[in-house]
Amino acid sequence: MSSELLGFVVGALAIGLLALRVHIGIAMLVAGSLGYVLLSGWTPLLSTFKSLAYARFSSYDLSVVPLFLLMGNIASHGGLSQRLFHATSTFLGHYKGGLAMSAIGACAGFGAICGSSLATAATMGRVALPELRKHNYSSSLATGTLAAGGTLGVLIPPSVALVIYAILAEQNVAVMFIAAFVPGVIAVLGYLIAIALVVRLKPGSGPASVRQPWRVRWHALGQVWPILAVFVVVVGGIYGGVFTPTEAAAIGVLATLGVALILKELSLNGFITAVLGAMESTAMIFLILIGADVLNSFLALSQISQLLAELALTSGWPPLAILAAMIITYVVLGCVMDSLSMILLTIPIFFPIIMGLDFWGLEYTDKAVWFGILALMVVEIGLITPPVGMNVFIINSLAKDIPMSETFKGVLPFLGSDLLRVVLLVFFPGLTLWLVHWLGY
Repeated sequence: MSSELLGFVVGALAIGLLALRVHIGIAMLVAGSLGYVLLSGWTPLLSTFKSLAYARFSSYDLSVVPLFLLMGNIASHGGLSQRLFHATSTFLGHYKGGLAMSAIGACAGFGAICGSSLATAATMGRVALPELRKHNYSSSLATGTLAAGGTLGVLIPPSVALVIYAILAEQNVAVMFIAAFVPGVIAVLGYLIAIALVVRLKPGSGPASVRQPWRVRWHALGQVWPILAVFVVVVGGIYGGVFTPTEAAAIGVLATLGVALILKELSLNGFITAVLGAMESTAMIFLILIGADVLNSFLALSQISQLLAELALTSGWPPLAILAAMIITYVVLGCVMDSLSMILLTIPIFFPIIMGLDFWGLEYTDKAVWFGILALMVVEIGLITPPVGMNVFIINSLAKDIPMSETFKGVLPFLGSDLLRVVLLVFFPGLTLWLVHWLGY
């Protein structure tokens, strides 16, 4: 069997293991190890293991991952999500669909601290879903809004998935965060417009609540200003070049912990749970990383990545057609994987292909940044795409009496917004890159 054919067989094995619900890290580790042994034997594999783990986990950039995870967990257990939703609802709740818009705003705010789509969906679902149902929002709009809003967790920087992409693509983490900001704002605005259109077409789906007096609004705003301050310090420090992302993450952990303690919302048990949760998530991510490294080492040895790149570059297909095929692949994979797993599995194959194609005359670094943000956008779409969007399952686990078909019906307007946003980012790379260039990166 040729090395290229073996590469396809091992890739199929990895996908098969995933279909059997084997953990993504274990699936890539087993498939990659088996392929490596068949090509080179046990001794080269053991020699690779000897250096691979140290080379990966000694990376300074990776230290940002457990720190951002801990910051998000402290925010989740420190009552900050409830305050965000309450504050946004006092300003928007009296409009039709206002509470749903408040949930989107709170998801964006929490995502700026959390950096995880699944965690944002689960946390904000527990906070906002009871209020939406209490105010007689339709089941489809309530659950669809929260499932879609969860995807903002990884779009609004800082983002763990962006850190991993930056490491894989050898790009600056701070630049990736800066590039994600404008597309993230566009995503929030697109979702707000989608809600406005839904309640206009179906007036009873999102009734308005009572307008709150300004004293209530100012009081609610006063409760969330420390959270806004944490965001400004962390993200503003990165954008302004004051901190490295790792330094910003460490400061963010201390600031979030301080805010939670000042607000008296974080108990000792909550803090311990947050730390343990961050440890478990970090271990899971690092397992996926080492599995991806072993699989990618085999793919490099088998030269399957180079073969696929050559086939794509010599196929005669227009660059946009190849990009569209990648986007469709991400949407399909999103039905069964989280965003980080998709990034780790596909970037080693897709990235060389994209770098070999011409898109709007972009130079290498701009193209790498643009593709990274686009890929991140698309993998998040897969989390709410029928028939198996992971965010949809999370929200439906919190609302067991609502049929899943209602939630999928509710996410359709948001999918329309997502599709429009992807088209904009593909044809107008400046939306992603202008802030990066404006800040002189």
